[in-house]
Amino acid sequence: MSSNIPRMQQRYDESVRAALTETYGYKNVHQVPRLLKISMNMGVGAAVGDKKVLDLAIDSMTQITGQKPVTTIARKSIAGFRLREGMPIGCMVTMRRQRMYEFLDRLVSIVLPRVRDFRGISRKAFDGNGNYTLGLNEQLVFPELNPDKFVRPQGMNITFVTSAKTDDEAREMLRLFGMPFKQPKEKEQAGAA
Repeated sequence: MSSNIPRMQQRYDESVRAALTETYGYKNVHQVPRLLKISMNMGVGAAVGDKKVLDLAIDSMTQITGQKPVTTIARKSIAGFRLREGMPIGCMVTMRRQRMYEFLDRLVSIVLPRVRDFRGISRKAFDGNGNYTLGLNEQLVFPELNPDKFVRPQGMNITFVTSAKTDDEAREMLRLFGMPFKQPKEKEQAGAA
């Protein structure tokens, strides 16, 4: 039974929850922040002119997440972009439970270290309610994708939705999961002196 539980979910149950409770002094187990879902979104502006581009984006997202994405459509017409209301312009996936933890594990241990010139992710990309959004410029950092098939660079946004009340609680939880945040500025300057 325990072999089916993803590694990140075990880490949350065994160490992350206890560390958060100790740091913030929660009285109830339900107060401890947890990861609710991970949403991945690809906006494909080139899909206005060429439908194959959107099909490739959907295919790559399916391989990355292991589930079929939903096509997103334009909400309003913009003449400058030759965009009409109702046109498909992107795709998105929402991962929950086991698949979410497996994706987080792959992202932290395999994908982020493969990003070129990687020096850590921003500490400030929180929305004020404990949710974090991370942008990637290139989908080929995911090892599941064949570079011969996906030749066109395609970026994406990955949003971590948490039950944390504050950004600091969410940042600490993601840090305990192994997210490689950049060091705060004070520590960098102290280390350089």
